[in-house]
Amino acid sequence: MTRSVIDAVAAWQPELAAIRQDIHAHPELGMEEVRTSGLVATQLRDWGIETTTGVGKLGVVGTIRGTRPGQRVIGLRADMDALPIPEATGLPYASQNPGLMHACGHDGHTTMLLGAARWLSENRDFAGTVHLIFQPAEEGRGGAKAMIDDGLFDRFPCDAVYGLHNKPTIPAGQFSTRPGPALAAADRFTVTFHGTGGHGGSAPHLASDITIVQAHFVLALQTIIGRNVPAVDSAVLSVGAIIGGSLQGSNVMPAELTVTGTSRSYTPVVRDLLERRIGELAHGLAALHGATATYDYHRGVPATVNHVEQTHVAIAAAAALVGDKLVDPNALPVMGAEDFSLMLEARPGAFMFIGGGTGEDGKSPNLHTPQFDFNDAIIPLGVAYWASVVEQELGGPRG
Repeated sequence: MTRSVIDAVAAWQPELAAIRQDIHAHPELGMEEVRTSGLVATQLRDWGIETTTGVGKLGVVGTIRGTRPGQRVIGLRADMDALPIPEATGLPYASQNPGLMHACGHDGHTTMLLGAARWLSENRDFAGTVHLIFQPAEEGRGGAKAMIDDGLFDRFPCDAVYGLHNKPTIPAGQFSTRPGPALAAADRFTVTFHGTGGHGGSAPHLASDITIVQAHFVLALQTIIGRNVPAVDSAVLSVGAIIGGSLQGSNVMPAELTVTGTSRSYTPVVRDLLERRIGELAHGLAALHGATATYDYHRGVPATVNHVEQTHVAIAAAAALVGDKLVDPNALPVMGAEDFSLMLEARPGAFMFIGGGTGEDGKSPNLHTPQFDFNDAIIPLGVAYWASVVEQELGGPRG
């Protein structure tokens, strides 16, 4: 694969950028992407691509078969949903849906895969089949699980599956990935402490003060990272909310107080450890102060773990476009999470990052911020990456 695909797709840049900006202007939350999935299906059918809708409610799958003999099948996946964040970019195509915006670049991911669909439909000189997977609800609303539960890989068998995500903190024209854990498991813990409540002015000595319990608990959480998680492993525990008492009752000691937060890890062993130790600390500290605790640990998506063979395929696909020096093959894992992890549990595959930075330092506003906007200039490179993956998988002897 040379830069010929990039050069060819560059002619489509205005049309693809218009699609991306249209999606950006009409963001939809997960499992509400009616307009977006409809746009995707219409484009695929206009290009003569076999299209299936309603997979996992709003998922769309396009199927393209190569003209050369070959039985191998791969999946290429993009996500379609937006976030509940008010946009502050001031762009002419800014969100028209108050309180919602494409702050993670899924509008760009969808557009790059659409561009790849068009290219592959016009250039079918490969051996095998490509399934283009447009997934709803990546942002915590269960889109990958819904598609898998709806028989995604039974109805559209894949020998391998690949994902691509923009990364605005690295310059445009660069790629990064790694074998093994690339993104973290994302879980949620909720602890509610129960005490007697009481009068904070006249009789605090008669109460079991759960504000003291939660104070010790929040501090003690970090001892799990420092003293229970092995130093060679990584994990994060962060408190997101502490809810108890009333601003109108400053002299009232609460009888109930809730602490909730997030837990991130890369391995099942550390994930199990965090779940166990959070509960032990909550119950132990509560008992120490004459209170009780209830504890819930909700497991979200698992860690995104790239398979070694497919990671090498992804690295080779990117290097064929930009050269080895612009591909980081052993990038540091990040504590963000991705429900593509569920697809990687079901099938071998790899998740790649494509640089999207635009500033003088090669960086731009980060994901999940009100100022973020996907860099349209990288659309041809993203399309070419997908074409290069297909060539690596289905264009040579392997296919």
